[in-house]
Amino acid sequence: MNRETEMIEVINKHMPKSSSQLNNLFESDSEIIAFQGKKLLYTIDEFSEEDLLREDDPYRLGWNMAIGSISDILASGGRPKFYAHSMVIRDSWTIDYVEKLSLGIAQVLKEVGASFIGGDFGQSKTWRYTGSVIGDLEGQAILRSGAKVGDGIYVTGPMGRGNVEAALKLYERNLLVKGLIGRWKNFFQLRNKEAEVIKQYSHCCIDTSDGVFNALGKISQMSRTGFVISSLPYVKSGLLLAKTLKLPKEMLFLGECGEYELLFTLSKEMETEFANVARKRKLSFYKLGEVKEQGINSLWVRERELDLRTYALQARDYEDPKDYLRKVVDFLTNPSGL
Repeated sequence: MNRETEMIEVINKHMPKSSSQLNNLFESDSEIIAFQGKKLLYTIDEFSEEDLLREDDPYRLGWNMAIGSISDILASGGRPKFYAHSMVIRDSWTIDYVEKLSLGIAQVLKEVGASFIGGDFGQSKTWRYTGSVIGDLEGQAILRSGAKVGDGIYVTGPMGRGNVEAALKLYERNLLVKGLIGRWKNFFQLRNKEAEVIKQYSHCCIDTSDGVFNALGKISQMSRTGFVISSLPYVKSGLLLAKTLKLPKEMLFLGECGEYELLFTLSKEMETEFANVARKRKLSFYKLGEVKEQGINSLWVRERELDLRTYALQARDYEDPKDYLRKVVDFLTNPSGL
């Protein structure tokens, strides 16, 4: 059990509970609430400078934070309905900057049909943003605990956008010399259309807010299963960046700055029908591997199987993110040495 999970459990055990809450702790991306004969979903997410989102384009920053705020609702099989936020801006941000930031947030809400209902505002030396979302739910919620041995593991898009965003900030000076800064807009992708299809066929889904590897770990923990990953789709910018920085591309899989894609499982009986529906709706999905028995967590890397049961690195354990990244590189190049 990692420190964050332990802290959440300590807090949760002292809190009064409602019989209207239908999910257990960590079981779902969103909290599932029975309300007046209906089911609602609720989620809250915070963003700050620690998330390593670039600030040069306020519209993109607003868009990416809104995508991150609503993705839990989509992963749970719901539709975002009401959106509120707490926005603490940096003292140096201008009215024009905040307006563009707000336009980025608003565009996401318009595209999913959600309404802004207010929030809180403040100013400080550092910025912080908290998105709070209520969603509608028809039918059963999709949980993290629904994976079965033999299911296929899928994701809605190539991985790495979040880790690319972080790398562009961490290695800014190095990349400026190479002329790569400013080359990628790097917008997180809105997956509401994909979520509608996933809801019809899957019983297990999670967003990749903490990276794909961590998402797989949470599904495995809640479903008491394992996994074997044999195919990893990466964003092209991530592959180029890894090559430029001379880093293993698998860091885009292990890194903890997520891209907010939807990771889900499908039974073998559903895979063909799901593929046909996706094709008709012109939606793309990527199969990563298969759900296995508990205790099997592996990744095929360049024709060798990498046992991920021994991987226990967490970015929060390092004051300098680059120290964490060096440890990840060490693991990928010499997994038995950790």
